[in-house]
Amino acid sequence: MAHFNLENELTNALRFDAPLSRGPVPRWQRKALENSFANMSVNTSGNDSTLINMSLNKSASLKVPSSPKKTLEEWNKRITPGRGGSGSKSPRDQGDRFIPHRSSMHFDLGHYLLTKSKSEENLSPNSSHFKRTMSENILGEDISNFRILAYKNKAPQAPSGHSNVLKILYSSTKNPGSTKKATRHIPQTSDRILDAPEILDDYYLNLIDWSSTNILAVALHGSLYLWNGSTGDIQMLTEMPDQNDYISSVSWLPGGSILAVGTSSAEVQLWDASAEKRIRTMRSHVSRIPSLSWNSYILSSGSRTGAIHHHDVRNENHHVGTLAGHTQEICGLRWSLDGRYLASGGNDNLVNIWTSDAGIGQSEASPLHTFNEHQAAVKALAWCPWQQNVLASGGGTADRHIRFWNCSLGSSLNAIDAKSQVCAILWSKEYKELISGHGFANNELIIWKYPSMTKVCELTGHKARVLNLALSPDGTTVVSAGADETLRLWNCFASDPKKKKVATGQTKRSDMLKHTIR
Repeated sequence: MAHFNLENELTNALRFDAPLSRGPVPRWQRKALENSFANMSVNTSGNDSTLINMSLNKSASLKVPSSPKKTLEEWNKRITPGRGGSGSKSPRDQGDRFIPHRSSMHFDLGHYLLTKSKSEENLSPNSSHFKRTMSENILGEDISNFRILAYKNKAPQAPSGHSNVLKILYSSTKNPGSTKKATRHIPQTSDRILDAPEILDDYYLNLIDWSSTNILAVALHGSLYLWNGSTGDIQMLTEMPDQNDYISSVSWLPGGSILAVGTSSAEVQLWDASAEKRIRTMRSHVSRIPSLSWNSYILSSGSRTGAIHHHDVRNENHHVGTLAGHTQEICGLRWSLDGRYLASGGNDNLVNIWTSDAGIGQSEASPLHTFNEHQAAVKALAWCPWQQNVLASGGGTADRHIRFWNCSLGSSLNAIDAKSQVCAILWSKEYKELISGHGFANNELIIWKYPSMTKVCELTGHKARVLNLALSPDGTTVVSAGADETLRLWNCFASDPKKKKVATGQTKRSDMLKHTIR
């Protein structure tokens, strides 16, 4: 029968319209009773105190005691008991006070929760579960999680179009050029530093290139050095005979050991690096050659006059074509990976896109597309390895923008303000990212996520502007040539271990399949 008693007690305790059976009398009820009996005309006998005590004991009921008409009127006017009576003389007691709306405050439930005995709190698990179940059946919810103050009226909604300035300031994401937290570890310092004394601080020259055989070619004024990335050995390949002449560009033949060298004396030299021997010298330009690019057996060279010459290295008459689409020096020249397009950037702020047969066997040739959105010289050019019709270009100090072009359609895809001079751009082979080398003011390298163009990482260390960038044959290391006469190697595109495991597993399965077929 104990659980029936507990059910009855809970029912009586949780009835909101029933009088309280426990706890002290609230202060405002005592004041009301005192003032009411003070105004009543009763005999001052011993029975008065008895009557008052009996009334106080019965004050748990919320009935309003009988009082004179004046007291009832004050009660109806919601005057606080004990304030403004006939016996009150102070200014504090002469006025009324604000009584808040208490319809949303469960005083009975709050009083029960505050005054319940500790024995009820330390119930056994079965009793506690039974009590919670009964509470949910009676009230529809568990009273142990019930709040004493229940604010039913929610805050109004903000008007349409309203924006919280502080929320935007402190919680919103940064602009598209902000640094994004890297999902992989990228070393913030260079992996290795090599000295490059007397490297020319000339924005228009292309002085380094990394071959597929892991040989880095570096032009230091009139000398050409080769650094072996596997062994670390350094050797000097050649030196200009005249001290006033210098090497203005270098470019390796893809997949071979042939190195093309452009000079300030308007010569294009071909060197066999493995034999340390010059193969031939080609002359067709009349001024220095700051840019070179290979497309199979065709070597394209850009000169200071703005002319681009095609050289067929197989023939004795090597000069097979000319492109005349620029009016000033050609500082950027890149063939696409599939050999369909040639991109050229000049000091005239133009980017021209040429087809593979343009200028070959033709007296006049015009570019397929011409982009003139840059506001400074365009040296940085790079073709996307997974979208071979997408070209990235970077402008000089007056422009500072990296722009992306769809060369099949001749349209602009995107542009981002890099905040500094763009000297070089390289695409990653491992990730959908690209790295750019910059001059004033931070002299840094920036890794960008493509196509969102959010900054993945900023690599600093050079004390002067970054002149050129080159990518290692395995695609993991970037070398930067700075005007501070240093070469810095950055291990910023390390292979993803997960992808490496998957590729290794696929290779093993294919090998097993081959053995099974045999």
